[in-house]
Amino acid sequence: MDDLLDQAQGRDKPVATNDYAIEARGLVKRFGNTLAVNGVDITVPRGAIYGILGPNGAGKTTTLRMILGIIDPDEGVRRIFGEDRPQRIARRIGYLPEERGLYPAMKAPDAIAFMGSLRGLPRLEGRRRGIAMMEEYGLGHAVEKKIKELSKGMAQTVQLLGTLVHKPDLVILDEPFSGLDAINQGKLEGLIRQLAEDGTTVIFSTHVIHHAERLCSDVAIIAGGKVPYAGSVEVARDRLPPQVRLETENEDGPWRAALPDSATRNGAAWVFEVPDTGIEPLLRSLIEGNAGIRSLSIERAGLHDAFVTIAGEAAAKAMQTQATGQEEPA
Repeated sequence: MDDLLDQAQGRDKPVATNDYAIEARGLVKRFGNTLAVNGVDITVPRGAIYGILGPNGAGKTTTLRMILGIIDPDEGVRRIFGEDRPQRIARRIGYLPEERGLYPAMKAPDAIAFMGSLRGLPRLEGRRRGIAMMEEYGLGHAVEKKIKELSKGMAQTVQLLGTLVHKPDLVILDEPFSGLDAINQGKLEGLIRQLAEDGTTVIFSTHVIHHAERLCSDVAIIAGGKVPYAGSVEVARDRLPPQVRLETENEDGPWRAALPDSATRNGAAWVFEVPDTGIEPLLRSLIEGNAGIRSLSIERAGLHDAFVTIAGEAAAKAMQTQATGQEEPA
């Protein structure tokens, strides 16, 4: 039945190549005298949730557009499911651009159906699926509303559903969390997880690290048009040693001599790397020195700390500024 449906809709059948949904090697893109992307290498396994992290202007959107074939690289190659001309398998791809845009006079299910028709899905089937998807994602009350009558957050959700309505094998989302409130961000995270569970490959760009840390097994960090790191989130975090966080009842005493010279205050806590001698001698010195241990924990480095180490303070500060200064969600 699925084969007949694929034939009826003109859908391209998967081509067996390798385990990668996306391969990008040595991508370079210039705009006039500006080198926007400088030798990007990315490989995305099939079925993965893959994040591209970096501040605005780092080259994330340009990289995604080259991968999709919207623009051609000046140098390098990219393949989607082994195809080096992505337009040939456009029906297997769902793309949500950073610039949102729907026809304001269209009713929401018609907008979803229209987006699906651009990927080969018959309009009536797209509308039927659109209504069902709106019901599933809590927008059933809006099926008769026009886009211009929806809140910004609802309109963004409709555009996302239009990206998915043709059931793509690969979904590429450019800054999908931007402008969404916390509730809708949580719903989107759940949807991304569900897509991956169903076998869909999802790649998204973001300048908010905690989304990638919660969702992704692998990431690429982009800074200044280059990729200083691409690989496992776990490996990125392991670049930094575990940190001890210590709070004591007493401010001073002979126990202070047991702290490493690198120990720094962070609020009420001392923070430092686990000593080479291990934690047990430190604990003994703290107890014998009457530190009055209030709490002691060994914390693994987070993805944010790894990002700072890999991409530098300037890129991290730019991301933080953009994350906190983005417009109010609707």
